[in-house]
This record gives sequence, C-alpha cells and structure tokens, in this order.
Amino acid sequence: MRPARESRKATRHQRCRKFLAIGAAVVASQALLVLGAQPAGAFGTVNTLGQNSEHERITRAALSCPPGTSSDGACFEPRSIDQLAGHTGTFGAVGAPDSDEILTPTAHCDNADYLDVKGYPRSRGQASDTLRNCIAHLQKRLREGVTAAGGTLDAEGGVPASEVDLQKDCTYTLGLPGRDKCEAIEGFGRALHGVQDFYSHSNWTDRIDPARPAGLDNPPGLGRSAPSPLLNLTASQPPGPSAIPQQLTTGCFSLLKGCSKRIEHSKLSKDNGLIDPATGATSAPTTARGKVAGNFNSAVQGAITESRQQWKQFRNALTQQYGAQHGERIVCALTHDNAVGDCA
Repeated sequence: MRPARESRKATRHQRCRKFLAIGAAVVASQALLVLGAQPAGAFGTVNTLGQNSEHERITRAALSCPPGTSSDGACFEPRSIDQLAGHTGTFGAVGAPDSDEILTPTAHCDNADYLDVKGYPRSRGQASDTLRNCIAHLQKRLREGVTAAGGTLDAEGGVPASEVDLQKDCTYTLGLPGRDKCEAIEGFGRALHGVQDFYSHSNWTDRIDPARPAGLDNPPGLGRSAPSPLLNLTASQPPGPSAIPQQLTTGCFSLLKGCSKRIEHSKLSKDNGLIDPATGATSAPTTARGKVAGNFNSAVQGAITESRQQWKQFRNALTQQYGAQHGERIVCALTHDNAVGDCA
C-alpha cells in the first residue's frame, strides 16, 4: 500500500503548486466571508455573518460517537470528528470547500437551476448536465479519500503512527500534502460538503410556499426524502439525465448578477439556522425559503441522513478496494483517536 502513497504525495505537491499560483484569487474569495458576501456553500461554516457552523453541526449530529463510547466504525471519536467536522478556529474537512473552492459551482451543486415554464433561460437538459457535473466532482473527491485511506496501513497491514497522529489538526486548504488519515478524511469531507449542500441548495426535500404563486421567487418543492438515489458517490458515473426529476432545481449563484430571470440561490437556499450537534434538532431558520413549511428542518434532516449514508458507502468502498480485513482496519484507523493502539 505504500508505493501508491508516494504517487499521491507527488500529486498533492503538484496541486499545491497549482493552488499557490492562483493564491490571490483564493485570498479574494476568502475575503467574501469577511466582507459579508453570501458564500456559495449553502450551510454555514463559521459562527459569524449569520452562519452557525451548520456544516460542522450536521456532521457531528450524523457521525459523532456518543460521549464516552468507542467507535464501532459507524461513528468518529472526539479528535477524529474534529478533523472531519471542524471545531473552534478550524473549518474541518467538511468545511474545506468554503476555504478554497468557494467559487467552484461543482463543489456546492450550484447553478443546476430550472423552472418548467416557457422562456426559462436554461433547458432541463442544461440543468441536469450541471447537476451531473457536481455529482461527478463529488464522486472524484470520494475516490480520492478511498485511495488516500490505503496509506493508513503499512505493507504488513499495521497502522503507522506517523500517518494517523492527531496531536495537531489536519490542514486541508490549498492541496497541501499531509498525513494519510488527514488526506482520507479530506476526500470524504469534501464530498460530504457537496451532498449536504445539495439539500440546502435544491428543492429535493422542500415544500412550496402555499401563500404565494409559484415562480422564480417561489419554485416548486419535491418533498422527497433522503438519502437521494441521485447521490450514489461510489458509482462509476453520475446518474443519467432520465433519473433526474423534471422539476428538480438548485439555485443560481453569481457575484456579478449573472442570474437574471433565473432561480437565484437566495430564493431557494435553506442556509442558516440553529442545529443541535448532538441530536440534529433545528430551530430559528433565517432564510425565507427555510422558514416555509419546515424547509430548513427538512434540509438538515436530509443532510444528516445523507451523511450517514455516504459514510456507509465509503466504508463499503474501502472493503471492496482493500479486502474485508484491511478495509475494516482502515475504518478503525480513520474513526479511532488512538488508532495505533486500537486497530492493531
């Protein structure tokens, strides 16, 4: 398993140089948070500007081990969930796209907007292709995590301390290479960000506002449950266009007013509100769409259910790629804080 790790490290160094070359653009996108512009990532990542670390809280509600318990593989122990979900002063892997992919639509499932009315600026086919591109991007992120996870075992199947140590937080921004546990969690976390945003950005779980006419400011809701069959990230390809419901839409996001006569992000998103990180209970939604018909709660519960489903799929992918024994040991290494002692 180690030779593949060296190849991954070289790739990460290439990515690092690429990102550093566009560092000014990244700094500019980071400034959006400071200046108060609404970021493309729907659920929040910070505790300011109206956000309440929604990504972190959803991820903790979905995948944290109950206090005082050890992981059985289905949940992450305290320091390990810190790396995935983030904690005070960090974005975590799930928040990483809001640090260096904030203007990348495929990282957030933006711009797959469509309204089934005459004259809408985009066709159903264009909207479906945009959504499929997002899903393909998230599938790639998940595969990156699965590949990196192999480095948490050495050639003899042991757990090398240097690759699972959590004394220092993982670093996820700008493609910087790091410990293989960090890289595996990063791939999974970046994929998780996108699927969580799917529920905030789209009308998958939504209900329409019955007090207003349907239209650009009040698109229809599908009222569907999670997990979504569209988000099979272990599949080799995104779903075909025929699998995407006719009225499915996400919001159009643009800093330059490029969403004229389209369903805007702000009209559909269920970005912000309070989420209990232990239970997932919600309250105090702040967006217009989130306040309608329990849409914020529906999006959050959908994202929690989907996050658990994605971790289950990730674990299955590890077993398929590395075999049952090594796959289970890798899951242990990713979820346990004392991986060397617990996963021998």
